Amino acid sequence: MSQDLLSLSLVDEDITAIGASLTDIESRLAGRLVALDNDSRRQITKMGNKSEAFVRQTLMVLEQNPDVVPAALRLEEAQADLRAVDALRPVLARLQRLAERVADSEMALGSDAMNTALEGYALLKVTGRNKGLEALSEALAERFSRSSSAPEPVPAQ
Repeated sequence: MSQDLLSLSLVDEDITAIGASLTDIESRLAGRLVALDNDSRRQITKMGNKSEAFVRQTLMVLEQNPDVVPAALRLEEAQADLRAVDALRPVLARLQRLAERVADSEMALGSDAMNTALEGYALLKVTGRNKGLEALSEALAERFSRSSSAPEPVPAQ
Protein backbone atom coordinates (compact mmCIF):
# COMPACT_ATOMS: atom_id res chain seq x y z
CA MET A 1 0.00 0.00 0.00
CA SER A 2 1.53 3.28 -1.09
CA GLN A 3 2.21 6.01 1.41
CA ASP A 4 1.15 9.58 0.64
CA LEU A 5 2.09 11.89 3.51
CA LEU A 6 2.16 14.97 1.31
CA SER A 7 1.50 16.06 -2.24
CA LEU A 8 3.13 19.33 -3.18
CA SER A 9 3.56 21.13 -6.45
CA LEU A 10 5.64 24.28 -6.71
CA VAL A 11 5.71 26.01 -10.07
CA ASP A 12 8.61 28.20 -11.17
CA GLU A 13 6.56 31.29 -10.32
CA ASP A 14 6.19 30.07 -6.70
CA ILE A 15 9.92 29.37 -6.37
CA THR A 16 10.78 32.77 -7.83
CA ALA A 17 8.37 34.58 -5.48
CA ILE A 18 9.64 32.66 -2.44
CA GLY A 19 13.24 33.41 -3.43
CA ALA A 20 12.42 37.11 -3.84
CA SER A 21 10.76 37.19 -0.41
CA LEU A 22 13.76 35.55 1.21
CA THR A 23 16.08 37.97 -0.58
CA ASP A 24 13.98 40.87 0.76
CA ILE A 25 14.25 39.51 4.32
CA GLU A 26 18.00 39.01 3.97
CA SER A 27 18.52 42.49 2.54
CA ARG A 28 16.48 44.12 5.34
CA LEU A 29 18.67 42.36 7.91
CA ALA A 30 21.98 42.74 6.04
CA GLY A 31 24.64 44.30 8.22
CA ARG A 32 22.40 44.05 11.28
CA LEU A 33 22.86 40.40 12.21
CA VAL A 34 25.94 38.57 13.40
CA ALA A 35 27.20 35.09 12.60
CA LEU A 36 29.01 33.58 15.58
CA ASP A 37 31.52 30.80 15.17
CA ASN A 38 31.32 27.76 17.45
CA ASP A 39 34.04 29.04 19.80
CA SER A 40 32.24 32.36 20.23
CA ARG A 41 28.94 30.59 20.91
CA ARG A 42 30.57 28.57 23.65
CA GLN A 43 32.44 31.47 25.23
CA ILE A 44 29.92 34.33 25.34
CA THR A 45 27.72 34.98 28.36
CA LYS A 46 24.19 33.94 27.44
CA MET A 47 20.88 35.35 28.59
CA GLY A 48 18.75 32.26 29.06
CA ASN A 49 15.16 32.07 30.25
CA LYS A 50 16.16 32.12 33.91
CA SER A 51 18.53 35.07 33.42
CA GLU A 52 16.13 37.25 31.46
CA ALA A 53 14.14 38.39 34.50
CA PHE A 54 17.42 39.27 36.24
CA VAL A 55 18.57 41.29 33.23
CA ARG A 56 15.28 43.19 32.90
CA GLN A 57 15.05 43.95 36.61
CA THR A 58 18.68 45.03 36.88
CA LEU A 59 18.44 47.37 33.89
CA MET A 60 15.23 48.85 35.28
CA VAL A 61 16.81 49.48 38.69
CA LEU A 62 19.87 51.03 37.06
CA GLU A 63 17.66 53.31 34.95
CA GLN A 64 15.77 54.42 38.05
CA ASN A 65 19.02 55.17 39.87
CA PRO A 66 21.21 56.99 37.33
CA ASP A 67 23.45 58.42 40.06
CA VAL A 68 25.03 54.96 40.58
CA VAL A 69 25.56 54.24 36.88
CA PRO A 70 28.94 55.17 35.41
CA ALA A 71 28.96 56.16 31.71
CA ALA A 72 31.32 53.26 30.97
CA LEU A 73 28.52 50.80 31.80
CA ARG A 74 26.68 51.76 28.58
CA LEU A 75 23.22 51.28 30.08
CA GLU A 76 21.42 52.85 27.11
CA GLU A 77 23.09 50.39 24.73
CA ALA A 78 22.05 47.46 26.92
CA GLN A 79 18.47 48.76 26.97
CA ALA A 80 18.54 49.08 23.17
CA ASP A 81 19.89 45.52 22.93
CA LEU A 82 16.99 44.27 25.06
CA ARG A 83 14.47 46.12 22.87
CA ALA A 84 16.08 44.51 19.81
CA VAL A 85 15.78 41.08 21.44
CA ASP A 86 12.08 41.76 21.97
CA ALA A 87 11.69 42.82 18.32
CA LEU A 88 13.58 39.81 16.93
CA ARG A 89 11.83 37.12 18.96
CA PRO A 90 8.54 36.99 17.02
CA VAL A 91 10.49 37.05 13.75
CA LEU A 92 12.69 34.20 14.94
CA ALA A 93 9.69 32.19 16.13
CA ARG A 94 7.97 32.51 12.74
CA LEU A 95 11.15 31.64 10.85
CA GLN A 96 11.77 28.61 13.07
CA ARG A 97 8.18 27.37 12.59
CA LEU A 98 8.45 27.86 8.84
CA ALA A 99 11.86 26.16 8.65
CA GLU A 100 10.55 23.23 10.68
CA ARG A 101 7.51 22.81 8.40
CA VAL A 102 9.70 23.04 5.29
CA ALA A 103 12.08 20.43 6.73
CA ASP A 104 9.18 18.15 7.73
CA SER A 105 7.62 18.54 4.28
CA GLU A 106 10.93 17.72 2.59
CA MET A 107 11.20 14.63 4.81
CA ALA A 108 7.61 13.55 4.10
CA LEU A 109 8.04 13.97 0.34
CA GLY A 110 11.29 12.01 0.43
CA SER A 111 9.62 9.31 2.52
CA ASP A 112 6.74 9.05 0.04
CA ALA A 113 9.21 8.69 -2.84
CA MET A 114 11.36 6.19 -0.92
CA ASN A 115 8.36 4.03 0.00
CA THR A 116 7.17 3.94 -3.60
CA ALA A 117 10.69 3.07 -4.75
CA LEU A 118 10.90 0.24 -2.18
CA GLU A 119 7.53 -1.15 -3.29
CA GLY A 120 8.59 -0.87 -6.92
CA TYR A 121 11.93 -2.54 -6.21
CA ALA A 122 10.13 -5.44 -4.50
CA LEU A 123 7.93 -5.79 -7.59
CA LEU A 124 10.97 -5.74 -9.88
CA LYS A 125 12.63 -8.49 -7.87
CA VAL A 126 9.57 -10.71 -8.20
CA THR A 127 8.21 -9.92 -11.66
CA GLY A 128 11.30 -8.60 -13.41
CA ARG A 129 13.05 -11.98 -13.69
CA ASN A 130 11.12 -13.12 -16.69
CA LYS A 131 10.99 -9.66 -18.30
CA GLY A 132 14.74 -9.14 -18.80
CA LEU A 133 15.14 -6.81 -15.81
CA GLU A 134 17.55 -8.94 -13.77
CA ALA A 135 20.56 -6.67 -14.43
CA LEU A 136 18.60 -3.57 -13.47
CA SER A 137 17.30 -5.25 -10.32
CA GLU A 138 20.85 -6.26 -9.38
CA ALA A 139 22.08 -2.70 -9.93
CA LEU A 140 19.32 -1.39 -7.67
CA ALA A 141 20.27 -4.00 -5.05
CA GLU A 142 23.54 -2.10 -4.49
CA ARG A 143 21.56 0.25 -2.25
CA PHE A 144 21.13 -2.59 0.23
CA SER A 145 24.59 -4.12 0.05
CA ARG A 146 26.53 -3.99 3.26
CA SER A 147 30.15 -3.04 2.98
CA SER A 148 32.27 -4.15 5.84
CA SER A 149 34.56 -1.45 7.15
CA ALA A 150 35.99 -3.82 9.75
CA PRO A 151 39.43 -5.19 8.88
CA GLU A 152 39.76 -8.84 7.92
CA PRO A 153 40.70 -11.00 10.90
CA VAL A 154 44.30 -12.13 10.93
CA PRO A 155 44.56 -15.93 10.99
CA ALA A 156 46.14 -17.37 14.14
CA GLN A 157 49.55 -18.94 13.67
